[in-house]
Amino acid sequence: MKFSGMWKATAAGMMALAMVVAPAMSKAQSGATVLKPAEVEKLLPASVFYRGQSATTQLRNSGGVKFADGFYVLTTLVDTSGYSTGIQSKYAAYFITEVPIKVGGVSLRAGVYGVGIVGSKFVVTDVGAHDLLSVPLSDDAQLAHPMPLEVKADAAGGFRLYIQRKFVIFNR
Repeated sequence: MKFSGMWKATAAGMMALAMVVAPAMSKAQSGATVLKPAEVEKLLPASVFYRGQSATTQLRNSGGVKFADGFYVLTTLVDTSGYSTGIQSKYAAYFITEVPIKVGGVSLRAGVYGVGIVGSKFVVTDVGAHDLLSVPLSDDAQLAHPMPLEVKADAAGGFRLYIQRKFVIFNR
């Protein structure tokens, strides 16, 4: 009888612990923070390498996300004036992700990339300018004052990477 009572007490304690821990874990997984350009400036260099050249970053036009576990997704526009026109459209911004993410529903491994807009597509390339993925862009006509580049939380979950009024959704 005593043994049965101990099991009941232990089970009740475990259930109480689970009820306290589960919401905390849920909050930690969804506790990502959208970073402002001033916060990103501290993390990104003044120039970056892409397709055999060094490009100056436009840190005032940057954004990112710091996930609850401390990993980052960072992006900044770059000065592509020294690049050919074919590369300039595919390489508008430098994009770094420390963790695998989905961009427009397509998986992207952790890494350093060039991103840009070609037609109505968001294109991700490796640092050698080779296409890795291309996903459709959305347009936010309701956006009052579009920035050259901005990251915002998406109401349905995940984040929006805006280049002007066009955006793509990314998430973990």
